[in-house]
Amino acid sequence: MSSGNNNNEVAMAQPPSRFEDVLHVLKRPGALAGDGFDADSGDDVMEMMQDSISLLVIGAGGLGCELLKDLALLGFQNMTVVDMDTIDVSNLNRQFLFRPADVGKPKAVVAAEKVNSRVQGCRVTPKHARVEELSLDFYRQFHVWVLGLDSVEARSYVNSVACSLLEYDEDGNVDPSSIKPMVDGGTEGFKGHARVIYPGMTPCFQCTLWLFPPQTKYPLCTLAETPRTAAHCIEYAHLIAWPRDRPDDEFDADNPEHMLWMFEQASSRAATFGIPGVTPQLTSGVVKNIIPAIASTNAIVASMCATEVLKIVTMCLRGMDNYTMYMGGYGVYTHVASYERDPQCIVCGAGIAIKTRADSTLASFRDALTSDSGGDGALPTDLRGKVTSPSISHGSSNLYMAHGPLEPLTRANLSKSLRELLFAEADMECERRTVTLMLNDKALAAPVRLRVTVE
Repeated sequence: MSSGNNNNEVAMAQPPSRFEDVLHVLKRPGALAGDGFDADSGDDVMEMMQDSISLLVIGAGGLGCELLKDLALLGFQNMTVVDMDTIDVSNLNRQFLFRPADVGKPKAVVAAEKVNSRVQGCRVTPKHARVEELSLDFYRQFHVWVLGLDSVEARSYVNSVACSLLEYDEDGNVDPSSIKPMVDGGTEGFKGHARVIYPGMTPCFQCTLWLFPPQTKYPLCTLAETPRTAAHCIEYAHLIAWPRDRPDDEFDADNPEHMLWMFEQASSRAATFGIPGVTPQLTSGVVKNIIPAIASTNAIVASMCATEVLKIVTMCLRGMDNYTMYMGGYGVYTHVASYERDPQCIVCGAGIAIKTRADSTLASFRDALTSDSGGDGALPTDLRGKVTSPSISHGSSNLYMAHGPLEPLTRANLSKSLRELLFAEADMECERRTVTLMLNDKALAAPVRLRVTVE
């Protein structure tokens, strides 16, 4: 047999690359590819994904575990996962990265360890923290954010952080380099969604907040007088019995002692009215507004989200525009909708343009906002005289809160310069910067977004 044939046999015997299928996509030209995609650079793009791209995964629950697995197997090797929760035994049926021995440990830490150990070369860094505890500089370092959250509040906060990083020119046009693309996934039983958000360009979370239905509320008269279901008894313990019997204790749904008390009170209430069905699991579900999670739904939605991340980073295909709904309760149904951005959105809008000086103190800037004489730092004519005692924030930082318990904690900022409060050390010498501030005042119907050019 010739040496050429021997070489061919050796080549055929070699195992395929772990990322062979991904490379096939990255090297395939076609009409559906995104703008600027170069099929001849597939190997270089794969190397970029592995070495240069840094992803932020927020949430390490049922959806987060699937996201980490999918992204790692696509070839993304630099990821940071953030989650504030610890592993509970009830998580084990669907959060497949966790085992019974992991109960009580931080989800982010265990999830990172499992992915790193199973996917060679993967470097997942855990952050056991609340999203509110992390700085703007922390968020700024990642190329794409992937959300696997289970609450409207957490999504709203992360959305506001992404929008606070936006920078605009004097005409109100967003600087593309300041945009942090977000891929958001969510599941609810057999239903789910995946969406792509380019803050400042496509609808942000706040623009489409109406997509999320209001939470179920029960009339207090029903809870107090005529309960008819186990959920009524649990909400009675939550909304009426707790503040009545333990007024000095702040209820914590993650505190086992508090949840045990809640279950006992609900059980007693149910026994009084002859209502069956109060269990510790139902108590936790009602109090935390938990809807049972379905592992297959998590897997489907995570796969859609991971695919969109691949599109964003490589442009191998045109991305989703901009929301996909999945319905799996009665067969399989998906629908893609292109929602419109709200140009007046208080979170992602360009805001009201104002100029001021970097050496101005926060107190003088605040005085200019309340002035009705115009000049640098003054609000437009239609708002002058309406703002009397404004609170001012920048991203997740409260610069000054005019009322309540935060006022004394932020009062010291009034004497500081805007340069000191708004700019990192490396930006201190910049001649001009545009930042986004949020102004709130009791006299206003809603917060006002300010696009402040600091010179």
